[in-house]
Amino acid sequence: MITPRPLLFIDCGGISATTPRESENRMANVSLRSVEKEYDNGFKAVHGIDLDIHDGEFMVFVGPSGCAKSTTLRMIAGLEKISAGEISISGKVVNEVAAKDRGIAMVFQNYALYPHKTVFDNMAFGLKMQKRPKEEIKQRVEEAAEMLEITDLLDRKPKEMSGGQRQRVAVGRAIVRKPDVFLFDEPLSNLDAKLRVSMRVKIAQLHKKLKEDGNPATMVYVTHDQTEALTLGDRICVLNKGEIMQVDTPENLYNHPANRFVAGFIGSPAMNLLDVALHREQKEARITLAEGVTLSLPQDMQAKISGYAQKDICFGIRPEHIDLVTEQDDAENTCEGLLTVVENMGNEKYLYFQVGDHEVIARTASPAITTADIGRRINFKVNVEACHLFDGQTGQSLI
Repeated sequence: MITPRPLLFIDCGGISATTPRESENRMANVSLRSVEKEYDNGFKAVHGIDLDIHDGEFMVFVGPSGCAKSTTLRMIAGLEKISAGEISISGKVVNEVAAKDRGIAMVFQNYALYPHKTVFDNMAFGLKMQKRPKEEIKQRVEEAAEMLEITDLLDRKPKEMSGGQRQRVAVGRAIVRKPDVFLFDEPLSNLDAKLRVSMRVKIAQLHKKLKEDGNPATMVYVTHDQTEALTLGDRICVLNKGEIMQVDTPENLYNHPANRFVAGFIGSPAMNLLDVALHREQKEARITLAEGVTLSLPQDMQAKISGYAQKDICFGIRPEHIDLVTEQDDAENTCEGLLTVVENMGNEKYLYFQVGDHEVIARTASPAITTADIGRRINFKVNVEACHLFDGQTGQSLI
């Protein structure tokens, strides 16, 4: 089946005859200023995004379906016209610049390969359109093929290859053109779990190798898979309903989420987010999980939440910061919960407890609990030093 023309247009002719990266020694950064997207029916998909993607950075867009991550990528590519704002690539405003002249190469979810051409010809097509010398084309294709370990596939056609091999060809076709910016639109979503891991590693190695070779590549990668986001991104842009929730390193997103949405979206299993009441007992701030079940908050959090007494807040705790009570543990910050589910993950288990109206997930390597314990009431402890607190109304972090 022939790929729709718009996809082929950008992929095969996605840079001008003179590659910007080669003709000018300039920074391949991407800047979005108050960028909006509103469709003819009045639906506003993107709400004033501001973002700076640095030269040589691997930026990942992640979020749930419908959050506008692919729409934002396509606006950068020039496949979607922006409704307001400004997009710059390498310091040049590209609002009115055609996709083929933006100095970008895009890798699609559906590979977008010509079915009647060999791997070599698919990878070489864009260079031939630029009228590059034959020897240069041959050298570039062979170098990219070696980098992606597809040298032995150069004479094959797409139908003779697996999905993972086709995706490597699509990536190779982008590499040979040496663009300013690589754009990846959920490139691994059609692959099975094992192939996704393998290709994820390949893309990470590609970014590292290009940097080591003195040709750092700016990459913008869209995914709904947070594992891909956390393992690939130098920084991650978390989107929801067309707005940026947080832009940060993987470590900061995980350890210091800016709001309740990011806290619940990043991490697997997800952070426990419990709507609770905050009150004071003898000048000490405590939260109530259920009747007769309270937790004492750390001293360094006390001043930060002094104005939230008697107000609703959201208490967040990651599953790995909950564990079973041992004989050595004191009674402080321990709870009793009804064990409802045990998920055996091999080297660890996810334990689901019912505590009052709340479901709480613990992540433990303890062999003491098995599926035979389902239905029992079990004591567990909460490491409140690692907790997160969010405003019950705005969802913003309080700490």
